[in-house]
Amino acid sequence: MPCKRLIFLGPPGSGKGTQATRMSDRFGLVAMSSGDTLRNEIKADSEVGNKAKQYVQAGTLVPDDVITGVMLSAIGKLPPNTGFILDGFPRTVPQAESLAVGLEDANMTIDAAIDFQIGDDLIVERIVSRRVCSNCGATYNVRFFPPHKDGVCDKCGGEVIQRVDDREDVIKTRLETYRLQTAPLIEFYSRRGLLCTVDASPEAEAVAEQVVGKIEALG
Repeated sequence: MPCKRLIFLGPPGSGKGTQATRMSDRFGLVAMSSGDTLRNEIKADSEVGNKAKQYVQAGTLVPDDVITGVMLSAIGKLPPNTGFILDGFPRTVPQAESLAVGLEDANMTIDAAIDFQIGDDLIVERIVSRRVCSNCGATYNVRFFPPHKDGVCDKCGGEVIQRVDDREDVIKTRLETYRLQTAPLIEFYSRRGLLCTVDASPEAEAVAEQVVGKIEALG
């Protein structure tokens, strides 16, 4: 299959990060979460990383143009003809517009934006049960996808913890923010004929089958 360039859309807790990892393994794509990419650019002391660092240290949101620069910089460092999955980026329509311009300048285009659809009640249930590795960032769920050994990451042996922002009140606020800022991206990519949807409410294996079908249908 030719390399694919994909965007995974969906509210927090929709499972798009888990599926990005699965599809990375299945299709040989590079899964690029905005958080990990931002941290890597800052750690590498790159020009765009240093621009973002001042906002991260101040605890303020990284501006659209800066986070877009971070992601485009990381994409530009990939080997030629490498496919990727953007997870958690773009978050706003201005970011999506800037991404499209940056990719066009690099003779690249997005093949599809896959929207993970799921109800808020199930999202809250999932996130409250979510755990992450404090070392490598691997994600687990104590109900649906627990680590093999309680509190220990399967991948690196790091400590698996609950994030402080995975509380019900915080989750509901994050969902409101998503609906306001990120949901308009669905219309943005739909108008461009790039939007695909999957039902993200089943367990991970069933969702993965849907996502595989969408990607394989791209040719």
